[in-house]
Amino acid sequence: MTKGATRPRTASRVAAVQALFQSEQSQTSPESVIDEFVRHRLGQLPGDDAGFEDGRSPDAHVPLFARIVRTAAQQQDTLDGMLSGALSADWPLEKLDPVLRAVMRAGAAELWMQDGPPARVVINEYLDVAHGFFDGDEPRMANGVLDRLARLLRPAEFVPAPSP
Repeated sequence: MTKGATRPRTASRVAAVQALFQSEQSQTSPESVIDEFVRHRLGQLPGDDAGFEDGRSPDAHVPLFARIVRTAAQQQDTLDGMLSGALSADWPLEKLDPVLRAVMRAGAAELWMQDGPPARVVINEYLDVAHGFFDGDEPRMANGVLDRLARLLRPAEFVPAPSP
């Protein structure tokens, strides 16, 4: 992500991943982290020209950001169980890089929201977010896990079209 990004929903997703990571690492409640982000990292501050590289998400859509973080926190046990089921036995959720875990939790939370964008859009967005944090195989892993979750949480979106 670069300074001046104009994709508020993507910025919200990046900020949600950062907030989930921060909440887990600092053992701080998600509500406290949401409050901190809203006050100090999201939106424009007077005279502010900071962008993603400064840890800010000036274009983020705050309601989406807060909803993703709250859903991930409120449904964490259920979502973590689903994520664990979608991962191979060689890669348990608790052993994943904490940023990758936050990416997957945020994506799973958004897939959990039945009134959100189509599952394929959510998966593609989090694939982009993962590429912003990782250069290796992590984005591919996140893509595969979120695809498995999407098929569980939103099976109607993956029904093949009838043949002509």
